[in-house]
Amino acid sequence: MQKRVIKLGMLALMLSFLTGCEAIGDIFQAGMSVGIILVIVVVVIIIWVISKFRK
Repeated sequence: MQKRVIKLGMLALMLSFLTGCEAIGDIFQAGMSVGIILVIVVVVIIIWVISKFRK
């Protein structure tokens, strides 16, 4: 009986760590997407400003 409780406790602990890692992975993936979009926006703004000064 005690071994079963220990095994279930270990399983619950492992599952909580796995979902935490998955959540952190999703956060980093969303951050990467936002970062890529921001870089594209900044590059477009720089190109627009340069084109305005050349005229």
